[in-house]
Amino acid sequence: MEIQRFAIEGPLLLTPQVFGDGRGFFYESWNQRRFAEILGVAPDQAPVFHQDNHSRSSRGVLRGLHYQLAPEPQGKLVRCVVGEVFDVAVDLRRSSTSFGQWVGARLSADNRCQFWVPVGFAHGFLTLSDSAEVLYKASGFWNRSCERSLRWDDPTLAIAWPLEDLHGAEPLLADKDGVAPTLAEALASGDVFP
Repeated sequence: MEIQRFAIEGPLLLTPQVFGDGRGFFYESWNQRRFAEILGVAPDQAPVFHQDNHSRSSRGVLRGLHYQLAPEPQGKLVRCVVGEVFDVAVDLRRSSTSFGQWVGARLSADNRCQFWVPVGFAHGFLTLSDSAEVLYKASGFWNRSCERSLRWDDPTLAIAWPLEDLHGAEPLLADKDGVAPTLAEALASGDVFP
């Protein structure tokens, strides 16, 4: 497995070793022992995933930026199994030197990459293909009272979404994402991580 680290500590881009021939392909998409090695922790200290989620989106759908605060924060291991998305993680750890900074990666059925978004980050993605199916493991259960959103186009974040791939169309948002607070508003209301 190839591991790409970013300038921001925490998120990782994982590219699996794929075994393929004329019949198709095989790869290991999850192994707790290997994931613990990558994170540099003992196997019993690796994140425990409580939920597997599966979403399908049309071209231009932008989901996020979502996160959950205590007592049910979520780390997410994300992959795209149909189509292509641009996946983003925003550091919301107030004590971090990279607070408010973001990293992103293209995930697709072709590259089979997985994006690790640890607790302390907001997560979102933009669908770049006609449709995309995204699977992700979550280390906490979904909890409406802990759930928060961050504005996808906050100029403070300055996320370089590949909007040119939408050929002039505007991103399609859920109502809650269209009215999500900015980073400054989330910080003022205490809706960030320590």
